[in-house]
Amino acid sequence: MKLKYVFLILTAFLTVYSCSKDSSDGGTEEPPKINKTPNLQGTGDSANDLLANSTYTKLLIEIAYVEGFRPTARTEADVIEFLKEVTFKQDVQVIFKSLPSPKKTSLSLEEVDELEQENRTVYNTEDTIAVYIYFADAPSDTDTPNGNSATLGAVYRNTSMVIYESTVRKLANSSVLISLATAETATMHHEFGHLFGLVNLGSTMVNPHESQSQNEEGQLVGDSHCDIDGCLMNAELEFGSGMRKMLVAKNGAVPELDAECMLDLQANGGR
Repeated sequence: MKLKYVFLILTAFLTVYSCSKDSSDGGTEEPPKINKTPNLQGTGDSANDLLANSTYTKLLIEIAYVEGFRPTARTEADVIEFLKEVTFKQDVQVIFKSLPSPKKTSLSLEEVDELEQENRTVYNTEDTIAVYIYFADAPSDTDTPNGNSATLGAVYRNTSMVIYESTVRKLANSSVLISLATAETATMHHEFGHLFGLVNLGSTMVNPHESQSQNEEGQLVGDSHCDIDGCLMNAELEFGSGMRKMLVAKNGAVPELDAECMLDLQANGGR
C-alpha cells in the first residue's frame, strides 16, 4: 500500500470480555451537541490516548457494518483480548450498527469518510476514547485487476478505520488454512497497530526498524511498517496476497507484534 500521509492502506463472554451489544435508535429528543474535533485528527495522533490510561480509562468501539458483512463473534473476542494485552484499557466495549449497502463497486477513502460522517455515533467523552470501524461490502478503489494489491484495511484518522470485508472474505476462501475470523483478526490487529502509532507514525521508534518503499518520485522513504520478517506490522499484511502468504506460513495463526514494535508501544504508554 502506498503511503500518502493518509493510509490506504472484531459475541464475547461477559465474564471474560467487556460486553457487546447492538445499538438502536430510541426516543425523540434532540441529541446533545458533540465535539467531534478530538476524533478528526491525523493517524497516530491519539496513540498515547489509546495505549495509556492517563487521559481516557475506557475504550468504546463502534463497528458499523453493511448488512451481511458483520465480523464474526470470535473476531470480536480476539480483538478485545489483543487490545487488553497491548494497552492499559481494561474497560473495552463494542457496539454494532447495521447499515444498508452504499451500492458501490469500489470505495475510495473519501467515500468511506463521507459514510462515517453520516453514520458515526460514538465520539470521545470525558473518560472514554471512541474508535469507529466500518466493514465495507465493496473493495478499495486502489485495488488492481489482478488482485495482487487487494487492500484489506486502512486507517485514515486518529480513531477511524475501514475493513474491506468483501476482500477479507475472498482471502479467507483462498486457503483451507485461513479462517474468516483469522483473516479479520489479523487485518484489524494490523490497523490498530497504525492507530497506536506504528511504525514511526506517532509512537517514536526506540530502535530503527521502519521499512522503506518508493514514493511517486521514485525515492525510498519510510512507509510506517516494520522491516522485521513475520511481524504483524509488515507492509505485506495490508494486501491480500501478502496476508495469505504470511497466514499460510504460520499455519493459520495470527501474526504478532515483534519485540521492536512492542518496545515502541511501551515507550508511548502501552503495556
